[in-house]
Amino acid sequence: MEYLSERVSVERSGGRTTVVISARLPRAKEALLIAWTVAWLLCGAYIIHARLQMTPGDPVRQYLLVFLAFWTYYLVVVVKALVWRLKGYELWRIKDGTLTVKDSLLGYGKANDYFVDNIQQLGLLKVDERSWKWQLDQSAWMIGGARLGFEYLGRKVIFGKGLNDEEARRLVPLLKDALRTERRAQ
Repeated sequence: MEYLSERVSVERSGGRTTVVISARLPRAKEALLIAWTVAWLLCGAYIIHARLQMTPGDPVRQYLLVFLAFWTYYLVVVVKALVWRLKGYELWRIKDGTLTVKDSLLGYGKANDYFVDNIQQLGLLKVDERSWKWQLDQSAWMIGGARLGFEYLGRKVIFGKGLNDEEARRLVPLLKDALRTERRAQ
């Protein structure tokens, strides 16, 4: 097994190439994400408590109900991202003419299979790193930040969540070589 970084490992054996990317953050960012999640929970608990204390005819109760709907949505997003950052990983496997990409959360997740003969234009994604969307996608409280992609039967597939530029640049030639080897083997 070869380690490209603390979070990225590559294993090549028995006609198979496997890449595992951990979603873990540095300890300081992890602690901030946990603290932020707890603070979000406490704010919501306070709003629920305040709403329960109001009289039934108070118009602010309706406003707080709508606020709590948005709060709940973002709570789900943040908790999912927290679990992803603590226990998630992305798995790629090239074996038997198929590239399998799986986002695994607590060992569960859907695996997507792509036949290597239909994969074209594998490489780094072209992004504007100054854009607001890119900055949001790279944040610790989001599950995103894909750096690699390819075209498969006319649609674009992106993967490589949380990779930095150096890791992505080192993985592209490795994946291209593994795909080339797999195509020759068929």
